[in-house]
Amino acid sequence: MAEFRPGGFKILPPVVKNIIIICILIFLAQQVALRVFHYPLSYLFALHYWQSPLFKPYQLVTHMFMHGGLAHIAFNMFALWMFGYTIENIWGSKRFLIFYMVCGLGAAICFLGAQTFQFHHLMQEYQNGRLPLAVIEQFLAEPMLGASGAIFGVLVAFGVMFPNSYLYFYFLVPIKTKWFVLGYIALELYSGIRNNVSAIPGDNVAHFAHLGGALAGFILTKYWISKGIGKGGY
Repeated sequence: MAEFRPGGFKILPPVVKNIIIICILIFLAQQVALRVFHYPLSYLFALHYWQSPLFKPYQLVTHMFMHGGLAHIAFNMFALWMFGYTIENIWGSKRFLIFYMVCGLGAAICFLGAQTFQFHHLMQEYQNGRLPLAVIEQFLAEPMLGASGAIFGVLVAFGVMFPNSYLYFYFLVPIKTKWFVLGYIALELYSGIRNNVSAIPGDNVAHFAHLGGALAGFILTKYWISKGIGKGGY
């Protein structure tokens, strides 16, 4: 089957558009389930640690279509549109969808790997009497959700393909995409290491999921470029 490619440059190509629609619909369903039925859908569809009783294999996919709040989904969907529509127009919808899902899965795998390390650290602290059992139980119940990991992959793809284009930091300060991406990844790496060496994490951001999505995006983008696909330019 021939790969579908847009007939012309589209400001809202089909995969980006449909991901945004799906995420918004699921976010509305989350709000209805929580406010009307007092049941958080994150118990079922967000990604839990693989040793948690709440973990299900399908969460490796479903977590990337859920969000934790209005600001969370608004930022993610804006970033997906901002960087994704150019990439989809260049690669075509089928290839972009494959890329997006691979980055989301890469984020999930990296998150679970980091969680495994942190869980063993927490268990050692608990066994040595330095940590209450409640912290372990909270860790097992706390899920990861959101499109951020997949979108980090899209951001990295944009940075690789258009390293010298300019972004405007806080809409004011111009910065080349390559430096923005490298700086953002360095910040995520620092924050992720800081959280994982602490008995109690300092924030609720899944930094290693972001890094996993970025790594998957970098590898796949470089591979496709080596095959002459989507070289970008400016």
